[in-house]
Amino acid sequence: SVPFLIRLFPGVLTKFVYLNFLAFPLFVDFRRPELLVNNTINLHLTTEPGVTVGIWHTVPGSRGAEARGQDQRWYEEALAEAGQERGGDGGNGGTR
Repeated sequence: SVPFLIRLFPGVLTKFVYLNFLAFPLFVDFRRPELLVNNTINLHLTTEPGVTVGIWHTVPGSRGAEARGQDQRWYEEALAEAGQERGGDGGNGGTR
């Protein structure tokens, strides 16, 4: 009976495989990444009028001691002087 239900409602299978309707961890303020990840701040970039993208900027562990207690301006300068950057996304559907 289960395969019949999956054939009838294939979207249900993807919801249970990927669980993208759940947001983990629960009750976390993603606007304050420094509480979750060391040496990280939240930045907002305006890509076009009316569209703003939130990103997290994390400095390398080698600059961790230097990053402690710094303000957003320091992180922006560190981002500007960085040589190689890489990006990525993570989280499940509720937090990506």
